[in-house]
Amino acid sequence: MNPLIRKFKEYGTITAEIETELAKKVKFQNRLKGDFFLKQGQIVSSLFLIERGLVRSFYIKEDREINSWFGSENIILGPILPLFFKVASAENIQFLEDSVVYYIEGNDLEELYRKYNEMNTIGRIMTEEYCKILEDRVMSLQTQSAEERYQTLLKFQPDATQRISLGHIASYLGIQQETLSRIRKK
Repeated sequence: MNPLIRKFKEYGTITAEIETELAKKVKFQNRLKGDFFLKQGQIVSSLFLIERGLVRSFYIKEDREINSWFGSENIILGPILPLFFKVASAENIQFLEDSVVYYIEGNDLEELYRKYNEMNTIGRIMTEEYCKILEDRVMSLQTQSAEERYQTLLKFQPDATQRISLGHIASYLGIQQETLSRIRKK
């Protein structure tokens, strides 16, 4: 079964009719390490799920890349501003590994939300989950030490240090790479 459809089913009931429509609208891509799903200034409105691979989201400020999140297998991801507000993205989403991706375009998703209450409910539940993740991230940045943020990253992405460069991890934690090295030695 299509992994994106399987993931949608974790959030609610999908009838055979809805599954048939989803199967027509969900697309598949192989992406290479270094490819971009989205670049700052673009309006790419799609939700996607990585079957195999890894991405990062980052912003550029004063010629510095600032990582905001990492996404790996079996998580629904997407750029919020272009997807829901049809405005240019402030973020970049780049593949850190060769990846297999399933995605649905925002217009197709909106059509399914309007047509099927079940899909609308699934979308609401996904959005609620995303809001919780964002709130946890904001709270982490405001209340946790760098070491606590590192431990949280390892708790939710235990293979992070094997798959993500230390420079990217340090940027995500809001610290210098030397500080991350000291934290890792403890």
